[in-house]
Amino acid sequence: MLVLAFCLLMVAFRSVIVPLTAVALNLLSVAAAYGLLVLVFQHTWAEQILHFRSDGTIAAWLPLFLFVILFGLSMDYHIFILSRIQEAVTKGEPTGAAIGRSIARTAGVITAAALVMVCVFALFGTLSSLDLKQAGLGLAAAVLIDATVIRSVLLPATMALLGERNWYLPRWLAWLPRLGPEGSAASSQAVAPAPHMADHAGFVAEPSGVTSRTRGQS
Repeated sequence: MLVLAFCLLMVAFRSVIVPLTAVALNLLSVAAAYGLLVLVFQHTWAEQILHFRSDGTIAAWLPLFLFVILFGLSMDYHIFILSRIQEAVTKGEPTGAAIGRSIARTAGVITAAALVMVCVFALFGTLSSLDLKQAGLGLAAAVLIDATVIRSVLLPATMALLGERNWYLPRWLAWLPRLGPEGSAASSQAVAPAPHMADHAGFVAEPSGVTSRTRGQS
């Protein structure tokens, strides 16, 4: 799943940095969910609060199940934000400004969607079955952490620190097709790259629809 997600994001956004950060942040969400499950269900301090008796274990099927569901949901939020950022950068807006504008545009939608998922998953946490209680609490907490801490704080902060390097694509990968993140073909009309998109190494950021050109050729 990690390799496939990396390849799909690399093709969609024509970058190797964007998929690397996406995979890393998604793994961080999963790790936080796993840690919370261990903290709550392998110890006894939460028994009175959640009305269960701890047996000191996590259901054998739960880690893989939680990883698959959470990875899909978090990647959905991630691509939604990245698509808006890429659209702004393709129009010539600096990456820093594009990040701020895109987060402001998508925050309400992501928060509302995450709130619905948290409420649905939290209902499973009220059931008497220990396995379902673990699954419900794990998914609810993971989605909440992902939507608030990971997507709203760590994602924009990481992209802001990387700046125009977010769109770095090695020359030997220039043959990748130009596909939009939503599956539509990129515009066939080449757009001259804005000056702010070139970094000190001589490469030019390449979001969809922007022509690559090194400093020596400009």
